[in-house]
Order: sequence, then C-alpha cells, then structure tokens
Amino acid sequence: MKNFSIIIALFLYFNCFAQTSDSLNKIRLRLPNGWSITPVGKRLPLGDLPLNMVVSPDKRLVAVTNNGQSVQTLQLFDARKEKQLDWVEVGKAWYGLAFSGDNKYLYASGGNDNCILRYHIVNNKLELKDSIQLGKRWPNKLSPAGIAIDDAKQQLYVITKENNSLYVVDLKTRKVQNVFPLGGEGYCCLLSSTRQQLFISCWGCDKVLVFDTEKGKFTASIPVGDNPNEMVLSADGHYLFVCNANDNSVSVIDTKLDKVIETLNAALYPGAPSGSTTNAVALSQKGKTLYVANADNNCIAVFDVSTPGRSMSKGYIPSGWYPTSIKMVGDKIWIANGKGFSSMANPHGPNPVSSKEKVWRHEGDTAQQKGVQYIAGLFKGGLTILPAPSAWQLGEYTKAVYGNTPYNNKKETMAEGDVHNPVPTSLHQGSPIKYVFYVIKENRTYDQVLGDMPGGNGDTSLVLFGQHITPNLHALASKFVLLDNFYVDAEVSADGHNWSMGAYATDYLEKTWPTSYGKRGGNYDAEGNRAIANNKAGFIWDHCKKYGISYRTYGEFADDYNPNIKSLTGHYCPYYTGFNTSVMDTTRFYQWKRDFDSLMAIHAVPQFNTVRFGNDHTSGLKLGAKSPFAMVADNDLAVGMFIDYLSKSSIWKETAVFILEDDAQNGADHVDAHRSTAYIAGGFVKRNFIDHTPYTTTSVLRTIELILGMPPMTQYDAAATPMWRSFNTTADTSGFTMIPATIDLLQKNLVRNKWQQRSETFNVTKEDAIPDLEFNEVLWHAVKGDAVPFPGPRHAAFVQPLQSEEDD
Repeated sequence: MKNFSIIIALFLYFNCFAQTSDSLNKIRLRLPNGWSITPVGKRLPLGDLPLNMVVSPDKRLVAVTNNGQSVQTLQLFDARKEKQLDWVEVGKAWYGLAFSGDNKYLYASGGNDNCILRYHIVNNKLELKDSIQLGKRWPNKLSPAGIAIDDAKQQLYVITKENNSLYVVDLKTRKVQNVFPLGGEGYCCLLSSTRQQLFISCWGCDKVLVFDTEKGKFTASIPVGDNPNEMVLSADGHYLFVCNANDNSVSVIDTKLDKVIETLNAALYPGAPSGSTTNAVALSQKGKTLYVANADNNCIAVFDVSTPGRSMSKGYIPSGWYPTSIKMVGDKIWIANGKGFSSMANPHGPNPVSSKEKVWRHEGDTAQQKGVQYIAGLFKGGLTILPAPSAWQLGEYTKAVYGNTPYNNKKETMAEGDVHNPVPTSLHQGSPIKYVFYVIKENRTYDQVLGDMPGGNGDTSLVLFGQHITPNLHALASKFVLLDNFYVDAEVSADGHNWSMGAYATDYLEKTWPTSYGKRGGNYDAEGNRAIANNKAGFIWDHCKKYGISYRTYGEFADDYNPNIKSLTGHYCPYYTGFNTSVMDTTRFYQWKRDFDSLMAIHAVPQFNTVRFGNDHTSGLKLGAKSPFAMVADNDLAVGMFIDYLSKSSIWKETAVFILEDDAQNGADHVDAHRSTAYIAGGFVKRNFIDHTPYTTTSVLRTIELILGMPPMTQYDAAATPMWRSFNTTADTSGFTMIPATIDLLQKNLVRNKWQQRSETFNVTKEDAIPDLEFNEVLWHAVKGDAVPFPGPRHAAFVQPLQSEEDD
C-alpha cells in the first residue's frame, strides 16, 4: 500500500487545473459508478456540460459551448497559448457553434429560444452583436442544434432537434429562406470543401443526409449506425467519419459514392454491447489518424485511417469523465470532458458549503450564486490538451484505459460470485430463486433515510425521514441486509428510470435532460416517451421477452394506465396507477395485491415484476397537500405491506425482492451525491447482515439477470458487481411483518410560510417537473426548521493507486 499522505497529495494535485506529468498517471480516480479515470495532458476548467468545441479558420481561437443545467456559457481560448481569453454567460444555448470565415464572428445556438446568437470577436472578447430568430421561443418546438456557415454565399445552415428540420438563412437579411424536413432529430452538419454539399447527421433516423446547396434539395440518404451524432470530413472532402453513439462505432462514408465503405468498432472489446457512447471525432493534420471520443468509457480511441476501407485500431488515450467533443489544434488533441476530472469532493463533510465555495445554479432565466451544491449542475466540465502520443506513449495510455474499465467481454457470460450461491456465476447455472420483484422509488439519498441506522456509514445530522417515519424500511435493512455503499448510476429521474430499467442512458438523454432541468424548455423524454432516448436493445422487459422470461409491470413505464413501450403491451396491470402523488402508495399496494392474487389463483405469476412506489418523492409543503412526512410514511407502509404479503405467500421461498431509488438527486449525503438507499428481501437473502460492498443500480440489474438466466444488456450491467454476498445458500422462509405507521398518513400541510409559498409554484404531476434544488431545500426546512442550514449534497472522490504490472 502506498503511503497515504502521498496519495492525498497526488490527489489534491490531480484536482487542480494544472499541467500534468507522468507521475499523475500513478493514481486512479474511481467514479461512483465503479469506472475510473486517469486523464493525461494539460487541464483547464470548462463550464457545466461542454458539448461542442470549434476551431477558428485561422487556427488562433477555440470556442466552447457549455450546455448544462446550471449556468450556460461560451468560452473563448487562445489556441497557441492554451489559455482562456473570455467567458460569457448565455441564457439558453445548445451544441451549435461556428466561426465565420473571416474569424471575426462566432455563431452559437440559442437553444430553446430558437435563435442563433452572433458574437463579434473584438480584442479577444465576445460581444453579443445580434441574433437571428428562427421561430417563436419555447414552447414552440424547434431547438437549433448543429450549424454551418457558407461565407461565399452568405448563408447559414441550421439543424434542429425538435421539429427535425434544416433551416437555410440569408446572413445579409438574417431571414429564414427555406425549411426542409429531415425525418428525425438533427444533430450536426458539415459543409464540404467545395461548399456545395452539406452533410447532416440525423440523430433520430440513423442516417446521414446529403443536401445539395446549389440545387436546394437532398441528394442522398445514407444509413449508418444508431444515434449518429458528430462528424468530421477529410481535408479533400472525400471521406466522412460519423460517430454512432449506441453502436460504439464510426461509419466511414465515401462521399463520392454516398455509401459506407467501412465501420470502425471503437469499443474496448469486439462485439461489446452498448455502453461506449461513441460521440465525437477528429482527424490529425495529415488526415491519417482518427481520434474518437468514447464518452461512457472515458477514453479516446485512436485509428490509423491512412487507407480508408482498411483502417486499423492503434490504441486508446485516457480522458476525463464523459468526453463530449474532440478537436485537433495543430499537432495537439483538445478534449472537452462533459463531467470534468473528479467527483467533486467536499472536504467539509456534512457541513454546508462555505461562502468561498459557492457554486452556480440556474433559476428560470436568472443565474445566481447559491451556497448549495445541486447534483444536476455539480460536475463541471474540463478541457484536456495533449500532444499526439508516440507509439510507446499510446501503449502506456492504452494500459491505463483498460485498467480504468471494469468491463470485459468475459463478464458477459461469467460473473463474480460463488457457484453454490443462489446468484449464479454463469448464465446456465440456474438459481433456486424463480420470482423477482423489482420496486422503484423516487429520489432519496442514504443519509436522508438510513443515516440513523446502527452499523451503517450514516450521518445522523442529515437524516430527514428516519426510523420514526420509515419503520418498515429500517426493519428491512435491519432484518435482512443493510446496504450502506450503494450508488445510483443516474443524476436525476430523466436518466434514472432509463438506467434502472436499461442499465444505460443514451447520449440523447445525457445531452438533453439538463436543458429542461434548467428551466430552458424541453420535455421529459425518458421512460419510453421518446424513441431516440430509448436504449438500442430496449429495456429489461424487452430482454425478458427475448429470452423467454415472463414479465409484468405495475406503473413503471406505464403512464396513465397505458404502456409507454411496445414490449409492455399485454404485460402491465391496466388499473395500477403510475406516477401521481395524489394517489397513495398504500392504494397502489391494494391495486397490486388484487392483480397478484388473480395471477396466483391460476399459477401465472410472472418471473419478473416491476412495481412503482413513488410517493417518497413527496409534494413539498403545498397548502392542503399531504405533508412530506405523511407521503414518505405512506410509501414506507406500502413497501412494508408489500413485503409482508409476499413473505406469507407460497412463492416466498423462491422470491427475491430488490428495492431502490431511481436516483438520489439533490438529497444531502456525507459520502457522495449518488449514494442512495437499496433494500433486498426474500427466502435466500441473508438475515441481520451488513454488506459494505460498493454496489450500483446496474449491480441490481446484473443480479436479476443472473438469477433469471439472462445476459447483460449493456457494458454497465456486464461490468457491475453482482450482489451475491447478500444471499445465503439455504433459504430462511420466515416472513416479514409490516410495522404500522406512527404518524397520520392523511396529515396535510396547514402552515403558511415562505417554504409553503415556494411549494405553491411546484408542479408535482410529473417526475422532476419542479426545480428540485428548491424542492429539497423546502423539505429540509420543513423537517429541520429554519435554524439548521440546508447542506446540499456531498460528493466524495474515490482515489486508489494504480496497480503495478507485478500486481497485475
């Protein structure tokens, strides 16, 4: 073991935005999702969720657009001196960015304001000159994405992702000349070197469209991979390289033939399922080397493309967390890392952040400083700059990337565990557990609920809904297994339900939910509500269907008593209420019980069941609504009644129940903003056991898959640690007795105060339709009173020394 003080010193240096050295590669930062990063190169700070970088035609400047939930900004860098020149706040922005040919102007997408912003570059500063309005602002659905400029014709081309169109704008009059439908959500567009062809990546229709700018019409539609996004053209315009995020690949298109001549697999292992998220691409100066950003693998894949059609993989470069854009500036690689370089450690433990550590958040159209850290805007982006590596350096970098990655293709068929355990280690081992119930709750951290549990790593000062409010959840954690090292893979509900049901959130979801969560327009596109946001292989129900596992859902991905995805047709309870905080979870229990009893009577209980109990979300302090205590207690009682009833059924011995929150969101936790509660129960589940193993959302999914005999859906559940340590080889059939609520479940909010007044503005009819930073602050003061300052979440970094070759 390395000297601890040395590790801490290296870690502090690592978190500084400073020049790296080879010694930095001696430590590894473990992310809460179980993956790790060891970024190399010089590092500079970026804003919240950088999505795009562009280089000026004279190669002097680099611009970045930051499109996260908190403050959205544009940054301007000196490409030669590698330093920031300017930073400007933008009310709304999203992805689109382009320099004018004379290097005097920067054009940027105005997001759901449905405009293009034009900045004059004066003395290396950005001055907003004017804007080009494409249509009325949101809720008019337009949303400009990629943009390209034809200086000779004085035309601007804009691709949109909401009304799926190509806009042609006259730059002299600043008027829209024409609009052409794309057939799907648009992302990026590039002009050819001849300026006659415009290439468009149709994010939502899995094609590259070719538009003839002279004839004013589309001339080709080229099928590529799933969710095509960023593109790069060879200098002569002969070859176009297109990233396919959900296929871990790059399509190489011969633009003279308008066809794909080669597909490059950017994943770390051949045949890997979704999970690399290939979403950005750049070519070296001579056009012989292709650099490809794998966002979810936290690395850059490197290919020799000197002979298109016969390209070869050369290795990988470790990046920061979730790289989103990559550009070549001279002989250096510039990488925008969407979530930065670390997990934002808070050295002050459970105390509120000090005035010196205030972070930005966004409320409506007004950005303001607030001494609270909110998870949706917590992870600031970072810029990595490094020279193109030599062959030897690339070999070392490649070793580091594989060391950072818990996934390998062997894990698709073999898992960690004990062959005698009821959680199998292989697909064909079989399990004595025949029925799985998977319960999804809403938005709580570990410390908020279980911070008072004896034996667990909790902070009692952060408890909001302790044993008095949640006696059944505490009893489950005590009588079965206490999991105090469990982390959700998601940040919010928009990606949380997709992670919980599909072990992945697509590039579309990751890049778009922060806009709507920042009150900048946009919809809740998760839970099967929008095709482009769905995982390529679907969700766990699709997986069950594929492998012959019977299944049923109660409320999850079934809104308004109808299924959101095709695979749930005929596999849902038609009278079970989905997310609706006006309906009690105990009512939902009786809805489930009615359906369960009818299935038991005909021996037709499905092997896999998803059940939604979401009232721990609460409705805040809205006057006349049920109080937060009442709603959480109702949720707790429903879970207790559910386990009680199952445990007294004839299938209990063969049943396993997994309960988790879809996300931890903004709740305070002294270990990590992603740390949340999870519970397991069943005949083969251990009793009175504390399991400190680091688990994630995808650990739960992997455990379920192994029990039911299904392979993993993505790289994430393949890589996840199964929860076999929490299971016994022999069954204990003793049941669970629910504990009655100790407070009035009909208790209503009657107090009028500033927290109640804030709650009146909250929309609780849809998941996360409210500003949950404020929402959790309201909950905090409702429980703790005004005298106790609101802490906000904590986010710890997991530092570990890199293994030496001898250790390997």
